[in-house]
Amino acid sequence: MKPRLIVSHNIAPDVVARVHAEFDCPYEGQKMTADEAVAAVRAHRADALLITHHTRFGAAHIGAFPDHLKVLATHSVGTDHIDIAACQARGLMVTNTPDVVTECTADLTLMLMLNAFRRGAEYDAVMRKGWRTAYGMGEFMGRRMNGATLGILGMGRIGRAVARRARGFGMRILYCNSRRLAPELEQGAEYFAEFGAMLPQCDALSLHAPSGPVTNGIMNADTFGRLKPGAVFVNAARGALVDEDALIAALQSRQLFAAGLDVYRREPDFDLRFAALPNVFLVPHMGSSSVETRTAMGFRALDNIASVLAGRGTLDPVW
Repeated sequence: MKPRLIVSHNIAPDVVARVHAEFDCPYEGQKMTADEAVAAVRAHRADALLITHHTRFGAAHIGAFPDHLKVLATHSVGTDHIDIAACQARGLMVTNTPDVVTECTADLTLMLMLNAFRRGAEYDAVMRKGWRTAYGMGEFMGRRMNGATLGILGMGRIGRAVARRARGFGMRILYCNSRRLAPELEQGAEYFAEFGAMLPQCDALSLHAPSGPVTNGIMNADTFGRLKPGAVFVNAARGALVDEDALIAALQSRQLFAAGLDVYRREPDFDLRFAALPNVFLVPHMGSSSVETRTAMGFRALDNIASVLAGRGTLDPVW
């Protein structure tokens, strides 16, 4: 008998094929709320539930899961949409997909950065309106990314992958992390134990830290003010790291030259003031959105589920 699975969200075609081949799953492309997912788990007597970061599962949802549910697998790296303490108390295993998103997210980070430095959103808007007016040598200028100093907050897998790409642009790499990396991982990047001490040297700052009590709101009026005037800001990590009022003020005052954003405090209902700012390049939380990566994420989540249900434990345990 195949193990029973509920999938709460849309998944890549190759993942769908594997789901139907290896599991007893009624998936037909539907998207579920947390309440609907709990009800589906009960109705199908599911052993496992596959979710994504779009839907929050709080303590009440975790408590409502029946005992036959053994594993909650999230099709994401972040787990701030899950009440982990409630899962621990109930003994519900939680897994994520950390390694497979690294390269794709780093690619998107460089896309955000390049478009912020070179005014990509503004240039695109000119062309879509028909252009027709030539610009002089002193008009509409972006900034050169080559040779700039990049500060990275959070030098984990993704932060290091961003640093590798940035070196190809001749950028000097600074980083702040909870601990200093070994020299072979630093690859010449300069370590700062204090985040505030790194900021005045940054022509660009890219966030790659997880959300949590230490990092939530770490970018605020004070930290934006410590950056070099005219710096570029990039966030492909978590919206919770940023005080968005302070970010908007820094963009409006031109303390920041520009920003590239993939994540927001409220998603998908992001602050529409960002859309009114010409010096922001906006992406709707698509860091892992490539065919290859989304397929790999789905496969890794299914690998975790299969491992737990076979009694081998988790490949990517969250707790």
